Amino acid sequence: MHARLLPLLIILMAAVLLALGVPLAGRVAAAEQQRLVVDRIDDTARFGALAQFVSVSLPGNEERQRILQAELDAYDSVYGIRAGVFYRDDQSLAKAPSSWMVPTEGEGREAFREALLGRRSHDPGQVWPWQTGRVVVASPVVRDGDVVAVVVIDSPTGEMRSRTLRGWLLIGLGEALALLVAVGAAFRLTGWVLLPVRILDAATHDIASGRMRSRVAASGGPPELRRLARSFNEMADNVEDVLEQQRAFVADASHQLRNPLAALLLRIELLALELPEGNEEIAAVRTEGKRLAQVLDDLLDLALAEHAAADLQLTDIGALTAERVASWRPLADEKGVRLLLDGVSAATGWADPIALSSALDAVIDNALKFTPPDEEVRVTVASTGDSVTVRVADRGPGLTGQELERIGDRFWRSNRHQNVKGSGLGLSISRALLTAGRGSIAYARNEPHGLRVTVTVPRHCPDA
Repeated sequence: MHARLLPLLIILMAAVLLALGVPLAGRVAAAEQQRLVVDRIDDTARFGALAQFVSVSLPGNEERQRILQAELDAYDSVYGIRAGVFYRDDQSLAKAPSSWMVPTEGEGREAFREALLGRRSHDPGQVWPWQTGRVVVASPVVRDGDVVAVVVIDSPTGEMRSRTLRGWLLIGLGEALALLVAVGAAFRLTGWVLLPVRILDAATHDIASGRMRSRVAASGGPPELRRLARSFNEMADNVEDVLEQQRAFVADASHQLRNPLAALLLRIELLALELPEGNEEIAAVRTEGKRLAQVLDDLLDLALAEHAAADLQLTDIGALTAERVASWRPLADEKGVRLLLDGVSAATGWADPIALSSALDAVIDNALKFTPPDEEVRVTVASTGDSVTVRVADRGPGLTGQELERIGDRFWRSNRHQNVKGSGLGLSISRALLTAGRGSIAYARNEPHGLRVTVTVPRHCPDA
């Protein structure tokens, strides 16, 4: 969410800055050109005042013309700006440089024509920094109400464009700084808004993984998210209370039923003494009674596994697995099944040794139970990345795709294996034990046939 929300805020802020910066840049360019035009108009007024009486046949007229020409020459040499005074027939009264003529077309000619009509030329078109245009300004020289000549100034725009670029650079730097500040503010804002969401997500994941005591500290973020955190904590408390009541009921029921069941089995044994030996009905009753006792024991184990907290320790998973394989090998030999161990001999991980041993016992027992004689059960220990895995692969009949989706559910057993001894709780107990220790269990088909169970525990301390 942070990766999606932050770009949206940055794009929005960049769009706002761009919407403000582009008109401002245009205003800077227009202001620089207006400044240039006003300055050139003042110069045309000064040259027009000198040229007003030059054409009049009065004493000192030649001296005025020399002064005017000297002024235009100095103007050209100092500023590099072409300027001249032209009669209505385009003949020059004075000009600098001497080779320059009044423009015959374009904006310069249009400005000359407007000045002949007694008006100052209109503002020239905007010259942008990437253009190389020139600014032409013309003003009429009026005597006795008539336009007798026109002062024309043709100015380069290099300096104006440089000033415009400097202004644009300042605007760009200012907007870049503003964008950096906005990005920093967006980071803080999104972090402040999304921090409760991340904490809530982590707590939800913990609860989904079986760590029911995870809660959210409703102390940061917007009021709506703080209220959501409090509601989440209330919901988690209620769910934990319900599950605790369920576990307590299962444990109490299992415990309370064991004594009556034991008495019932004892009475069955006493009754069997009075019946002929080999009676099928009493044998069936005895078998069902023992199966019911096993179910009650498994239910109690499951309730305890889901309730007890894991004692995580840095454990040699390879050595613990070798120990459990050695414990089950006599039973495998009795059934004629080859129980093999391979993989790494030493691999450390964080686990509850007692819970992991119980889970491995349940998995290996299940594999031996369904593997026919002269086949093998292979136990492989591997260390990969951040986890240590123990894979138990048997050569039994295996499960279908739909059955793989249900394996591990409480009391579930395949219809094809109903005659095999068991309560359907062994793998559920294994999952509960592993989940409490931050581990996991997964199931897959084993080629060419059979089931592959993978037990995974973390290599690094989960709490860290």
